[in-house]
Amino acid sequence: MKTLGLFRHAKSDWHDAVARDFDRPLNGRGRKGAAVMGRHIFAHGIAWQRVLASPAVRAAQTIELAAAEFQLTIPLEWDRRIYLASSATLADVLREQSDEIDRVLMVGHNPSLEDLIFDLVPEDGSSPLRAIVEEKFPTATYAVMELAIDRWEDLDDGCAKLVHLMRPRDIDADLGPQLIED
Repeated sequence: MKTLGLFRHAKSDWHDAVARDFDRPLNGRGRKGAAVMGRHIFAHGIAWQRVLASPAVRAAQTIELAAAEFQLTIPLEWDRRIYLASSATLADVLREQSDEIDRVLMVGHNPSLEDLIFDLVPEDGSSPLRAIVEEKFPTATYAVMELAIDRWEDLDDGCAKLVHLMRPRDIDADLGPQLIED
């Protein structure tokens, strides 16, 4: 069995006048959300063996702030393919992983992370948390799937069970939806 964690970047700053979407940083709420979720990821207790992350500024800031909370000492690999990827591309990135690695945390963007959950987790009621993802997979959400595979190259549709899902607002109501963006 393999374990896959997905961590969506935290809330970004749409008011920052950067020229490229890739360079958009986190806003204040996003920085707080990344730290809160970092503490949760640490407390959740999975010993991630590898982190694969989009190098987009908002994803990089998210993992850096979260990692400071759980004192990341494992290999972190920046992979530009994760930025603006399709779920098929994310699956290809995962299929390239060494079979010696059993637990991978991927830090990236929507809609690809959400779509990857929909591809991997069957819509058969075996993973009740999937219904929450169908509503929305908000920024800084952390999801964990158990994969019924022994080799990453065998990753395929329907091979996963969604076993954990945590949104920032589940920990701190101030990190939930707001009518006015900060």
